[in-house]
Amino acid sequence: MTTHTAPTVRTVHTVHASPLGDLLLTGAESPAGDLTLTSLSLPGQRAAPAARPEDRDDRPFAEAHRQLDAYFAGRRTRFDLPLSGTGSPFQRAVWRALDDIPYGTTTSYGELAVRLGVPRAEIRAVGRALGANPLLLLRPCHRVIGSDGSLRGYAGGIEHKRRLLTHEGALQPTLL
Repeated sequence: MTTHTAPTVRTVHTVHASPLGDLLLTGAESPAGDLTLTSLSLPGQRAAPAARPEDRDDRPFAEAHRQLDAYFAGRRTRFDLPLSGTGSPFQRAVWRALDDIPYGTTTSYGELAVRLGVPRAEIRAVGRALGANPLLLLRPCHRVIGSDGSLRGYAGGIEHKRRLLTHEGALQPTLL
């Protein structure tokens, strides 16, 4: 009898210097060297994954670094990276809907719920799914705001949300 073992997937991480501070990127690397991003955390983010120093490997993240640099330089408006599909079917549906919110625009929680066919009484479920998004910035939940235009409910912090929306031109810079 022959037993087969599944190829080992290695969890790795890197840090990306950005105008928001150091972003923590985590991914699953296949034996062939293919990387699927599993999280992108902002500095000070609640429930950010812990990163063990011995799991740091910058090499598999070269394309993610390139795309993030282009985004922060204003040369990229969408990301084209393999992202993890981990989450409930409802969460994944909400996260996929984020990809349809164009760069430089916003939508409300209510508008997003209507697009998803979620009854008005269950809008909070959409908010909870957005709050569980492990790939901040890459899945642009920062583009979802209150129906009154207020910035609320961002796992990376409201100030980071404000800075991202200002960078994308959805908000005007605050003059001091």
